[in-house]
Amino acid sequence: TFLPFLKLILFEGNRKVRRAEEEQLYSDHPERFEKWSQVLCREGLSGRCYWEVEWTGQEIRIGVTYKGICRRGLGYECGIGHNDMSWSLSYHYIARHSNKTITIPVPSVYSYRVGVYLDWPAGTLSFYSVCSGTLTHLYTFHATFTEALYPGFRVWNVPEGDSL
Repeated sequence: TFLPFLKLILFEGNRKVRRAEEEQLYSDHPERFEKWSQVLCREGLSGRCYWEVEWTGQEIRIGVTYKGICRRGLGYECGIGHNDMSWSLSYHYIARHSNKTITIPVPSVYSYRVGVYLDWPAGTLSFYSVCSGTLTHLYTFHATFTEALYPGFRVWNVPEGDSL
């Protein structure tokens, strides 16, 4: 059985994740995704927050989710953006929530850096392309958030050694 998380390595104080060539020896943990190559940040957010994500490689998804997202199995209930507990943006500029997709026009200059602004009290989650210090708005989700949101990331089909 292939367990994608076994090929993920956290490093630099758990601030970066990358794919490894060899499976890693991790013990089972109830908060680890069993079948999806995803990781969540340790702390949930419920205020106004901005962060940036930079990556190498190609196939990634950036998003937020409630802590209670399903972690066991291969169904969409576990995938960030595929359910009503999470919101995401993928590397090819597709916004996703509740498995509904919104294709976003690609900016004129492709960037491997995305800014994320969460205004939890106002119920908005915005994604921006960041290039040479300039922010270009990509998409904003509007929702009534009911609990803290955890930034999360999915990496797949990324060459070994590429990172997020």
